[in-house]
Amino acid sequence: MTAQIEGARVLIITSNTGVEHDELTVPRDRLRELGAVVTHAAIENEPVHTFRHDLQPDETVEPDGTIAAVDPADPDLLVVPGGTVNADQLRVHEPARELVRALSAAGTPVAAICHGPWLLVDAEVLPGTTVTSYPSLRADLENAGASWVDEPVVRCEQDTWHLITSRRPGDIPDFVEAIAGLLPAHRA
Repeated sequence: MTAQIEGARVLIITSNTGVEHDELTVPRDRLRELGAVVTHAAIENEPVHTFRHDLQPDETVEPDGTIAAVDPADPDLLVVPGGTVNADQLRVHEPARELVRALSAAGTPVAAICHGPWLLVDAEVLPGTTVTSYPSLRADLENAGASWVDEPVVRCEQDTWHLITSRRPGDIPDFVEAIAGLLPAHRA
């Protein structure tokens, strides 16, 4: 991947615990290396506890602010990492649901991996889309109106809105490449 996305504004949102470590840190770090300005917002402006495979505690990450304080006009793309607990907390957090609704209505791309698409179910933005996810979410995504496929990364364009989804940590390289490919260099 050689794309440069200098100045593109990427927002990553998480809860404050149960976040799958690599699904937060690898996209964040790789997109920064490519020139994106990456901001991390959490439910609370407190440390975010990451895990590996939902069970093994990993590092604590400091967010840049809260989801409630995000202006939907700011990001060029939203990333929603997985982690079962993370996704379960995000899906019931009204500011996260409102943010996803506002971004999808504005045509701002959203990328969600693993359990991250659970938030999209509760934001009610999935009808007519094609997605992938961790396999246990299949029924929820289909019940929310999406078509589910078992592929490393799925790019779906619905009207003017782009959605990128991936299944698991092993798909992160494809996930990040799809995000970078969708992000043009930001033009101020």
